[in-house]
Order: sequence, then structure tokens, then C-alpha cells
Amino acid sequence: MITKIWSKEDLNDAAAVIKAGELVSFPTETVYGLGADATNNEAVSQVYLAKGRPSDNPLIVHLAQQTEVAKYVTEIPAIAEKLMAHFWPGPLTLIFKANKAALAPLVTAGLDSVAIRIPDNQITRDFIRACGVPLVGPSANTSGKPSPTSATHVYHDLAGKIAGILDDGETGVGLESTVVDVTNPDKLVILRPGAISQEEIEQTLGIIMNMDQYLVNQEAQPKAPGMKYQHYSPNEPVILIKQAEDWQAAIDYYQAKGEKIGLLANQSIVSLYENQIVASYDLGQAGDIETAGRKLYGGLRYFSETPATLILAEAFSKKGFGEAVMNRLEKAAGFHYFKRG
Repeated sequence: MITKIWSKEDLNDAAAVIKAGELVSFPTETVYGLGADATNNEAVSQVYLAKGRPSDNPLIVHLAQQTEVAKYVTEIPAIAEKLMAHFWPGPLTLIFKANKAALAPLVTAGLDSVAIRIPDNQITRDFIRACGVPLVGPSANTSGKPSPTSATHVYHDLAGKIAGILDDGETGVGLESTVVDVTNPDKLVILRPGAISQEEIEQTLGIIMNMDQYLVNQEAQPKAPGMKYQHYSPNEPVILIKQAEDWQAAIDYYQAKGEKIGLLANQSIVSLYENQIVASYDLGQAGDIETAGRKLYGGLRYFSETPATLILAEAFSKKGFGEAVMNRLEKAAGFHYFKRG
């Protein structure tokens, strides 16, 4: 299969491919999604096949407008209405009780719930309208690897496996959406942190949120994407560095073990140690967590093109958007932090 690259002028061509039951990667403000008709079970099965994704992992349904939500759920709690009004379109996914008859069985992975969002990208919403059907849209990458934030990343992982890619440049947020379970309105739970923080949701609703641990083991079925322990992982092992004084110790330790070190950190740290390592990727200025999040997946992917055999990565504060950044980094590293001695 030849994977085509389309621009926004080719929306109708890309939509025709979706209608024919094939796969198209599309941009969003978070990461690039792998689109298929969410009402076509055969098309959805090809998403799992192309990604190498376990079929017990449910998919997020992407819609063009809020009025469509009622078709695919059995109820919309008042508290969900408030979240939708405040944050949609945007990087927020809500999990509702599913109207399973309206969706392909594989979308919900056997669960009684469905995850839905409306992306904050006009091209994406126009594309969904042109398709005339809801789209599943898991990240358009090999399952478990860093998500794609550009059409180039998608092509690297899925060329020859999908019909085409709708190219809209690099994504703005760079991390997947925040996922909130609203199936029990009296006990809202964040299943995956993202650009919309717990604090923002609490301020909007005037309540204190319940926090999930964001994890299930490798055998258990997740209720939302990205909840497995090992996820977002590059080919090289990742070790997190928490304390500033640990950078030199970690470089010395792993070089003594024969590792070729890659550094994933802010500009100041990279400039301090770049003469001692084989590769580096800066995540922006120190303290700029939004830039770090936007560049994170590109950085994790970068090292596969270098001699690096191990990545030392900066650990960030878990305040605000840092919660989402560290959620991805800890899973990429398998929660491995450098410890002296």
C-alpha cells in the first residue's frame, strides 16, 4: 500500500478513503490520530492491526460538534454538559455510558462506556464533517511508542499500513487529551492527565476531583487509552533524573557501564553537559512546561536516529500541565529514576 500525504485542500479525497473503510491519519491540537469510521467494525479492526494495539484497549470517538454526542451515549449528565460547554472543542475526552448499538463493537472493546471528544482543530472538524461519520482516533503510531506530533512521525511508523495522512504541520499541545470519566456524576475521575489540568476542571465545576492512579497492569483492561504501565516508550531505555546534582553522577555511572548517553532536558542542562554525551534534545527553556510537553514526543523519537543507547531525561514538577508531562515520561521510563549508590 502506498501511503499518500494530503493537505487541507484534499479533505474530500481523504474523506472518500474513510467512507471506503480505509484508514487516514488526521491532525488534532494534541497528537495525530489514526482515523477510521467508528460505525464500521472492519475498518476499526484495521486500526488495531496497523498499530499493533491490543483489542482490549478502547478507542476515543472524535466528533465535529456537540449536538452529535447524544447519538452515541445513553445519557449526558448535567456535570458533563458543563464540562462540554467550557472545554469543547479542546483537549478533553469524556467517558459516557455508551449507546453500543450506534458504534462498531470494537470501539468500546467490550466495555459499557465510550470515550468522546471534539478536537480544537478546524481542519479536523471539517474532515470529520466531510466523512459524515464519527471517527475513532487513537494516536497514529506503533502501539506503546511515543505518539506522533507531525505527519513525518506518522509516516515513519505507519507508511505502507494506512491509505494516507492529512498533514497540518506540528501539533500545538503535543500530549494526548485529559480523560475524565463522567459515567458516575457523583464521582468524577481523571483517568489520564492532559493539557486541561485537575485544577482547571475543579475550578469550572466547583468541586474536588477524585484522582485515578492512571495505571492498570499489563493484563488488566483499561477504561481509557494510555493507562498501561509501559507506554510512550522509545527504542532506548529512559532513566529519569530528579535532582540537579544527579546529572553528572548519572552520566559517569552509565558511561562506565558502556552506555552512549542521550540527554533530554531543558536548554540549560543540555548546554552544561553536551560535550560529554553523544546526543541531546532540548525541551525549551527551564521552567517552560508547555514547550517541554509540546516537544516531548519529538524528543523521545529523536534518539533512534543517533548513536545513543540510553536516554537520561529531566523530571519535572507535577504541578499543572507538569502532571501530564510526567505521566508520559514516567511511563516511557517504566518509572525508572536514577538513584545514587
